[in-house]
Amino acid sequence: MEADTRPSLYEFAGGGEAFGRLAAAHHARCLADPELNHPFSHPGQNPKHVERLAAYWAEVMGGPPSYTGRWGGDESSLVAMHADMGDMSDLGRRFVECFARAADDAGLPEDKEFRAALRAYMEWAVGDIALSHPHDTDVPAGLPVPRWSWDGLVTGQSTGD
Repeated sequence: MEADTRPSLYEFAGGGEAFGRLAAAHHARCLADPELNHPFSHPGQNPKHVERLAAYWAEVMGGPPSYTGRWGGDESSLVAMHADMGDMSDLGRRFVECFARAADDAGLPEDKEFRAALRAYMEWAVGDIALSHPHDTDVPAGLPVPRWSWDGLVTGQSTGD
């Protein structure tokens, strides 16, 4: 199938409901992980975290701008939330593995290209968001929410230096 005739990753996954299932499954896997559990279970956790995460991933993957519209977020707020936490590379690897397994749990399509695109996104996102400012909080303001396609980051989009 040619790249310009394929549906967005959002559409291929099954739309908003699919990303809701993915976010819930990912959150459950992170809670079950002995290392990832702490950041996902602390008392200050936003009660709408899963819903907000689903909207964010859906928007990134070509869905409607629900994250920016409803939650008023941009990429800068996400990067800043994860900044100045030191070396989190092991947590990043665990996070990616939980994401890949959560795609199974959520019943997302098992198409190899689709799964490769999801994994490539999460590997990029972990590096760009969670690992981009390990020892500082100097995050540029107004970073746009990235857009991810079958071929990777949509041209002109970046979130961190």
